[in-house]
Amino acid sequence: MTTLAIFLALVLALSASHKLVARDRLAAATARLAGVNGATGQVLSFAAAAIEGAAALALVLPGLQVVGGAIAALLWSAYGLALWRRRGMRLDCGCTVAAREKPVDGLAVARAALLAGLALGVAMAPAGAMSIETPFAGLALLVLYLAFGELAAIPALQGRKA
Repeated sequence: MTTLAIFLALVLALSASHKLVARDRLAAATARLAGVNGATGQVLSFAAAAIEGAAALALVLPGLQVVGGAIAALLWSAYGLALWRRRGMRLDCGCTVAAREKPVDGLAVARAALLAGLALGVAMAPAGAMSIETPFAGLALLVLYLAFGELAAIPALQGRKA
């Protein structure tokens, strides 16, 4: 298991658990993103959480890293395409604990594409050896990823006033 597989599994697990904890808010965000009604958004959000959970589990189980990486790559690709279709709209990104509407921009689409590419790379790479440092390195990547998301949300860094 590689550091990258652990990082992606953590991102997926956090995303899935967030969808289950903030069900109503993220179901509404999913509905707006997909262009469907609220009830269908609820089903899509729950389905996405289930797929994310399955992919996260597969990424950390020996022998299933290829399956987990492929599922994650497909999921993030679909998310990236949905974001691309809605670029310019203001949507709750669902990327923080508090509701935060922001415009869908190229950065959001690029982030989904980058995650899809990383997942595809994990799916195609040979299984790596696990050492004592591997989980900590995966956690460190997660912390950097979350910090980048917070920095990207600062209006002054986005080129607009608060």
